[in-house]
Amino acid sequence: MLVIAPIVEMRRLTDTLLAILVPLSILLYLAVAPYTKVEESFNLQATHDILTYGLPIKQVESKLRAHYDHLTFSGSVPRTFVGPLALAAVSWPGSLLLGGLNKQILVRAVLGIFNAFCILSFRNRVSKLWGRTAANWFVVFQAGQFHMMYYASRTLPNFFAFGFTTLALRDLLPAFSSPSTTKRRYKRALTILTATGVVFRSEIALLLATHTIYLLAFKRSYISLYEIIRSGLLGLLIGLSLTVPLDSYFWFHFPLWPELSAFSYNILAGQASNWGTSPPYFYLTSALPRLLFNPLVYQVCLPFSISLQTLRPQVRDILIPNIAFVAFYSLQPHKEWRFIIYVIPALVAVGSAGAAWIWNRRTKTLVYRVLALCLVASSLGSFGASLVMLAVSRSNYPGAEALDQLYHLHAREGGSKGVVRVHMDTLTCMTGVTRFLQIPPPSPQGLWGRDATAEVMWIYDKSEDATQLLHPGFWEQFDYALAERVETVIGKWEVVGTVEGYAGIAVVKPGEGMMKPSGDADPELPWWRWSPARWWEWFETGARTWLTRGWWLRPRSEPKIRILRKQTAGLEV
Repeated sequence: MLVIAPIVEMRRLTDTLLAILVPLSILLYLAVAPYTKVEESFNLQATHDILTYGLPIKQVESKLRAHYDHLTFSGSVPRTFVGPLALAAVSWPGSLLLGGLNKQILVRAVLGIFNAFCILSFRNRVSKLWGRTAANWFVVFQAGQFHMMYYASRTLPNFFAFGFTTLALRDLLPAFSSPSTTKRRYKRALTILTATGVVFRSEIALLLATHTIYLLAFKRSYISLYEIIRSGLLGLLIGLSLTVPLDSYFWFHFPLWPELSAFSYNILAGQASNWGTSPPYFYLTSALPRLLFNPLVYQVCLPFSISLQTLRPQVRDILIPNIAFVAFYSLQPHKEWRFIIYVIPALVAVGSAGAAWIWNRRTKTLVYRVLALCLVASSLGSFGASLVMLAVSRSNYPGAEALDQLYHLHAREGGSKGVVRVHMDTLTCMTGVTRFLQIPPPSPQGLWGRDATAEVMWIYDKSEDATQLLHPGFWEQFDYALAERVETVIGKWEVVGTVEGYAGIAVVKPGEGMMKPSGDADPELPWWRWSPARWWEWFETGARTWLTRGWWLRPRSEPKIRILRKQTAGLEV
């Protein structure tokens, strides 16, 4: 007994340390790459506006039109405010103490932690189904997936939906439980899938359909057609009760069901194809391998699980409805990997069962020993490859970097403390600029950080009208401009800064290309105040010194955004 207790405690500690890899990885990716792109903008801007301006009760339309971003840049179809409202509600207490980029990081961290919780909840069900070893491999495989960890905190509609679909698919995993418990889990899963599809992403209806058909075909002893219909209707009622009143309020149209509008526009009207089309085999041959990331998951572990007679019943229950979803969705011409992200935890679970089978037998034969070593090596390689991809991805946000450099430049050179106007072109706005990064009017309370007491009123312009941009008088109002092409800015301007962005991968040899010191390279600055760039500089220096003998892969960059300042005299740009 005295010997067994420490072993049990050590196993629990190991399980806990592995489990926290998921939230830690998500938060690491968020810290290193805190900026966002245009695909994430609606939900992020909406969350900002709710936190900043609240929900007006009187003169609703005039107040929303005056302050809310979605009415200025409305997009092709309306989108739901259910996700942004939930993010704003959870983030609100912390947001009172933060501003700017820190507030944006807080909002994204809330979403990332929610998705991490859902992944770990799925992991716990895997543990009950196939044991702790399978659960631990599930965590290792998930945490080593670049796309999952990088996007888990990003405010795409798919990743608002992802957490809920993961909880639903958790309840649909096979389990050794009583019929009444199994029935309750199935009903809950169908309700969650229905509500999630109604609110966030219409393609989840197809995922719901494949699982419903499978339950009817093979699980009729647990759940009847009547109970399936009732669960679906409950989910439909919950979803519509959330989205219709809220989104009708924000879009001034009643009744409004945004996902129905999006489905009609993209699928029924065929407008999704305007964004590009892919062959039917794209998901199978490209998207799924990229999402699973570790090649041994889909080349060894998944086939191994399928081949084992003892695992086959559970594997069949998991794979058939989820692969059917991918197969049927492959008929839709426009394809993106994020449309099938919902099935990844289920596929990884099956792969983790095969990995556990190999790992538990690693001392029995040479074949299992070699396979176990390959699993460890491929997992470490996946983490390493993910970090390289993270280094590449963090250079994809020149717009946000340019705006940040502009703030530092203006403060360093003792610029005007009155009204400062800046124009931001399309590329700038698409590559990281959000309302969180725009400095609000001076606040006497000093809650807004660096410019709270600077008496600077920043005014931002995002005009896109081609005719307006060709008029010289338009440019007279601005003090600065952030532009991809200098020649598009009319008048007398000087380039005071250039921000580079990703342009490929460069191999850095020993002794070459040491990183430029980041903007907060003051050696007296305590580590808890370091910027993400400073942390990455520290990591790269250490890795090159102790691990790679000076070799490194680094994103190759080229000029993307120019920071221009108006001249009172000089040559025209």
